[in-house]
Amino acid sequence: MRLREDCDHITARAIEAVQPDTAVRRALEGKTFADGRVILVAIGKAAWSMANAAKQTLGDRVGGGLVITKYGHARGEIPGLAIYEAGHPVPDENSFRATEAALQLTSGLSAADTVVLLISGGGSALFESPIISAAESAALTGELLACGANIVEMNTIRKRFSKVKGGRFALHCLPAKVYSIVLSDIIGDPLDMIASGPAYPDSSTVENAVRIADQYRLTLTDSMRALLRVETPKTLSNVETVITGSVRELCLAAAQAARDLGYDPLILTDSLDCIAREAGAFFAALARYHQHSERSLALIAGGETVVRVQGNGLGGRNQELALAAAQGIRGLPGTAVFSLGSDGTDGPTDAAGGYVDGDTAGLLEARGVDAYAALQNNDAYHALLAVEGLIVTGPTGTNVNDVSVLLIRR
Repeated sequence: MRLREDCDHITARAIEAVQPDTAVRRALEGKTFADGRVILVAIGKAAWSMANAAKQTLGDRVGGGLVITKYGHARGEIPGLAIYEAGHPVPDENSFRATEAALQLTSGLSAADTVVLLISGGGSALFESPIISAAESAALTGELLACGANIVEMNTIRKRFSKVKGGRFALHCLPAKVYSIVLSDIIGDPLDMIASGPAYPDSSTVENAVRIADQYRLTLTDSMRALLRVETPKTLSNVETVITGSVRELCLAAAQAARDLGYDPLILTDSLDCIAREAGAFFAALARYHQHSERSLALIAGGETVVRVQGNGLGGRNQELALAAAQGIRGLPGTAVFSLGSDGTDGPTDAAGGYVDGDTAGLLEARGVDAYAALQNNDAYHALLAVEGLIVTGPTGTNVNDVSVLLIRR
């Protein structure tokens, strides 16, 4: 019970520390714009929180705007802004409808106008106006999610089939200026990849896009292959960008929370990028190696793992990571592994992630759950549900990637 309480405390403290409100206000306070209109456009899982902070800061200076976020992530009305909820991780008709509203709102602007663009993770699905058909867009996104491609590879492909990705939204806003405030959810903060870079020059190449498509054997029509070879914008003259937060801050906050609980924290990396199950096995190996420690330890990694979908179960990358660690830490005293997404959602589930400890593997067996079979079927959600191992926070209002933690309590 103590370990689970520690998990919940570290989770709450880490998420609280990376809320975007303060950072957005800091990026806007004292900022001057030209005498024209100021239009506010917020996209992503943290869009509502970012937009609310921006509207409070700018007040009547905002001459209109909209928010596009994931279903269940809006927290009410914001005066003067239209609120849209849409599909994630696969764009849907509401994604397209909301994006069309954004394009109309930012059409015909003058050089004296400014678009304040607030970007957070999830924007690739939520902010979309496809060049290809809606069915082709959904099918392509589904393939990319299932094949094990990482987020940079996915966005390299997706931006080539979109009217707003890869810097194209900033071009659409010309001659108006774009002031972009970004909450990063990608390792290394590559601005052209966060939400597929609607307002940043694209660093990816045609050759790289073709390589990725071939590597993962994506199903592309001849017309889609032709679009794959169209160059995206490499320069943009009307954009200023500020980064407000990243996974490094999430890891630092988790480390401080663990320290306050009596653990000696160590941040292993803020760029974890591998198969979720392999990361779980690695955390279990670390747990076994450090069992003789006389000190309480908290080993922390931030980043984003991937799942290779081969079954039809329910789960997400953080739940798979945790479940994959369960057998490896079986019977280890005072030992737990947990992993969660900072946005409060992990895959197509209502859970943020998963928690396991030295007792979990035995509990799964006692309740007739085969953990290996659950992993093979990508059904970590139901396995963890059976042993009260789900971490459920609800939508958090932020999104700066994932954090995974090994606790050894002494």
